[in-house]
Amino acid sequence: MTTAPHRPPTAPELPHWETMPHDLSAAIREIKPALRARIESSGRTVDEVFAVVERRIAARIAEIKADRERGDSVWPIIDYSDIANDTVGADQLDKVTRRGCLIVRGHFDREQAESWDADIVDYVERNEFFENYTGPIDDFFGTVGSKPEIYPIYWSPAQMQARQSDRMARVQSFLNSFWNHQSDGVQWFDPDRDALYPDRIRRRPPGADSAGLGTHCDPGNLDLWMTQGYQQAFRHLFDGTIEQYDPWDAAHRTDGNQYPGDTMCSAFRTFQGWTALSDMDHDQGVLHTVPIPEAMAFLMLRPLLSDVPDDEMCGVTTNQVFPADHKWHSELLEALTGIPDVKAGDSVWWHCDMIHSVAPVAEQKGWGNVMYIPAAPWCPRNENYAASVREAFLAGNSPSDFPAEHYERNWNGRFTVDQLNETGRRGLGFE
Repeated sequence: MTTAPHRPPTAPELPHWETMPHDLSAAIREIKPALRARIESSGRTVDEVFAVVERRIAARIAEIKADRERGDSVWPIIDYSDIANDTVGADQLDKVTRRGCLIVRGHFDREQAESWDADIVDYVERNEFFENYTGPIDDFFGTVGSKPEIYPIYWSPAQMQARQSDRMARVQSFLNSFWNHQSDGVQWFDPDRDALYPDRIRRRPPGADSAGLGTHCDPGNLDLWMTQGYQQAFRHLFDGTIEQYDPWDAAHRTDGNQYPGDTMCSAFRTFQGWTALSDMDHDQGVLHTVPIPEAMAFLMLRPLLSDVPDDEMCGVTTNQVFPADHKWHSELLEALTGIPDVKAGDSVWWHCDMIHSVAPVAEQKGWGNVMYIPAAPWCPRNENYAASVREAFLAGNSPSDFPAEHYERNWNGRFTVDQLNETGRRGLGFE
């Protein structure tokens, strides 16, 4: 791992949101010239730094296009048995590092995945979820079109069994190992302990029409420029040391605060992920990513170029996810690539910074069912969020990162504290 050199003593300090104007346009007009001045204090221009990023991105896009032309899978595919036996090949490890995503084949046995799927159906039907469902409160996921497609359910036995399982913990540790989690005498996270970040489920039935989700990324929005933690995390983008930028460096990501009105995940996730509860073909409204972890550098520097208005951040604003679109990011979207066919029990993972989308589908063939389970290693940020998660778990509430729907408060068969194993107890901070 490379270490950042000290900034020149003349480099200007960056403002952060606590000291900025409350008016959003005014805050943007303040941060952009400050970031440009910080870059230029290194003796390089913004255009020169951005050109380094463009060359790096272009090389990655060329690799992806070459894979497509050869008929090779753009997405790395790794068997769970190789992860469990520590026999993943060096070429596969390198491909995950370059692509920032992977499929884990056979993460769970098909019979286990299908049993969980059936258990979820029983859980929601027994508790009359459909009779009491009031529709999507989450405006973003409300665009998918199915009624419902995203279930605001968090505490079913199936979800909790998967979260605290040994097989899940083993894969999460493997994924965390791609990150530089120690530097400058600081352990930024524990790669072998997960915070059991609770998320929802998706059940899309055969014949469904879904509008999908547009290209976006989830690590935050204006936080990434306007908070001290992320200013440090992305220091190489703004200190003129762009060649040292490493999308796998966890330094300062695990203790950052949030910009008011943000829609970011409160936890730090090394990878976002889901576990398939049904077979899904690659052309049936599935996940797509721009499989280039370094693309975040492009997204962060693009608003500083001269063609972007002074009060504009290429579409990034409060109370919305971070967009990636053809107006500002067309080069990146050339690499947008869908997952291959997956089977029940496979899991799908992508780097937390990664641009992703869900393709639309009309008259879907077969079910499209998943449990959203990320890799969220134990760290100060995740420990703080775990306190609210424990309260939600004990009460049957929706976690605080999600709309306050609280369907499960009085549900029969909800997973209970006495059913937690050691992994579950540690992941929720009970010990």
